[in-house]
Amino acid sequence: MSNHNQAAEMLLSQSVLFAKLQRRLDNQLSIHGISFKEYLILKCLYDAPEHLLRRIELAELIGVTASGVTRLLAPMEKNRLVEKRANPRDARVSLVMLSPGGQTLFENAKTVFDHSAEQLTSNLTERQLETLSQLVSRIGN
Repeated sequence: MSNHNQAAEMLLSQSVLFAKLQRRLDNQLSIHGISFKEYLILKCLYDAPEHLLRRIELAELIGVTASGVTRLLAPMEKNRLVEKRANPRDARVSLVMLSPGGQTLFENAKTVFDHSAEQLTSNLTERQLETLSQLVSRIGN
């Protein structure tokens, strides 16, 4: 098999693996009423200074388009997990902030996510997990 075909096959298999992992994480996180993508949004905002990000930054962090993040945020705003914020310096810039309720939900969901992550990777040694993480981080860079 040529290197090109091997790369294509690897990306296809990783895409299927990611879809399966995301489905399992969606199922686990559903006890908190959120999906994996919503968990990612909450995590990015939780980790951000002042729990605040520009929508476009958030979209880039979770790997979706600007319109995709807007669609994800709409029900989260309705459920008061996140809040819209005006940018005092530029009205064209849309900001999103983690609400106190969103922060509490994230902290509770993080326990479920961390436990799920441990279960999903339990057949890997710490060294294997470290190597896998390093290899995956090099893809697309």
